[in-house]
Amino acid sequence: MSPLRWTSKSTGHLAEALCAMGHVVSADTVGRLLRAQGYSLQATRKTREGGVHADRDAQFNHISEQAMAFAARHQPVISVDAKKKELVGNFKNGGQAWQPKGKPEEVNIYDFLSLAEGKAIPYGIYDFFKNEGWVSVGIDHDTGDFAGASIASWWREMGRPAYPNATTLLITADCGGSNGYRVRQWKTALQRFADESGLAITVAHLPPGTSKWNKIEHRLFSAIAKNWSGIPLVSYQVVVSLIASTTTKTGLRVNAGLDRTAYPTGVTISDEEFAGLRLSRGEFHGEWNYTLSPRTPSD
Repeated sequence: MSPLRWTSKSTGHLAEALCAMGHVVSADTVGRLLRAQGYSLQATRKTREGGVHADRDAQFNHISEQAMAFAARHQPVISVDAKKKELVGNFKNGGQAWQPKGKPEEVNIYDFLSLAEGKAIPYGIYDFFKNEGWVSVGIDHDTGDFAGASIASWWREMGRPAYPNATTLLITADCGGSNGYRVRQWKTALQRFADESGLAITVAHLPPGTSKWNKIEHRLFSAIAKNWSGIPLVSYQVVVSLIASTTTKTGLRVNAGLDRTAYPTGVTISDEEFAGLRLSRGEFHGEWNYTLSPRTPSD
């Protein structure tokens, strides 16, 4: 078997393998030969989504139709998700920021949790039609309760003032994570929010393997990442301030708040408690599409 089939693809290692086979060449020669054959150094590209669900396109069409129907009735439509966790402290943050020439900001060499103030867990809510966002910055765990509390914070701070006559809310979310379609805690938290707000909450999950199409990713989170590019997130106040100062040329407006509440993991929702939810499944893929209606005292 050819050793070239199993060697590292660096030109140095390729040259060593060829020399072992009796071909005396240098790494530079190997590089020139590869370029002459149309090769170049390239990074991997994330394009393969895995298995494609048969009803993927149908679910996207369903979400689009739902969103337009809600908009026609002047009812809010939001996209939700948790952003990547960030270490809070004097650590390197990807990207570049303007500094005096030859004087880059000095940060810790090691990204050890022991050197951090803690972790920031941003959970975002993006309003489709108003181009507005809210981010709750948690300090504990990304759970279904945290997701529900973040949506409730958005409603108090931004949603209710913008939609004073709203009676329903459409939420689009990924299939997995703290707001996954199988997560009982997520649905239970939404039921509490429905009871408190009086809103009937309809949820439409993106099909499996399509999280990159979630609007919040490229309408809100990407803008936040650009805004704090190259800036160390030295404190929770800095994290919240940088998120809240995020804007775009298209008019994006963002508010943020720090949530110091503890959200323990491992919380179990009993069958009895889950059966008490006022949950109705949609006719099309009821596991992805469902509505939680406010409960009355008789419920």
